[in-house]
Amino acid sequence: MDQQAFDHLIAEALDTLPEEFGRLLDNVHVESRLWPTPDDLRDGNVPQGGTLFGLYRGVPRTSRGNYHGVLPDRILLFMGPMVMVTRGDSERMKQQIRVTLLHEIGHHFGMSEEAIRHAQSQ
Repeated sequence: MDQQAFDHLIAEALDTLPEEFGRLLDNVHVESRLWPTPDDLRDGNVPQGGTLFGLYRGVPRTSRGNYHGVLPDRILLFMGPMVMVTRGDSERMKQQIRVTLLHEIGHHFGMSEEAIRHAQSQ
C-alpha cells in the first residue's frame, strides 16, 4: 500500500463518521505519516518494542478555556505499523484505520485511554 492509497482510506473513514462528530472536529487536522518518530512513541507512552497506530496532539475539548486563534489539533495516523499488523489486507486496513481514528477522536473529546478502551469493547 502506498501513502496515497492510505490517505484515501483515511478520507473514507472520515466520511463515515456521524455528522455531529464532524461538526465538533472543526479545528482538527488528520494527517498520515509513514512511521511514528521516537518523540511520537514517547508521547504515546509506548513501551520498548511496542508500536503506535495513531496519536492525538492537541488540547482536549474538556480542557479548553479561551481557545481562539490557535493552531489546529492534530490526529496522526501511522501507515507502517498498520500495514504490518493488517498485512496489507484492504478490509482489515479499513477497519484498523477506523478504530484508530475513533480512538484518537476520543482523546480529542477528553476521554482517557481506559475510557476509550472500555467504549471500544462495547
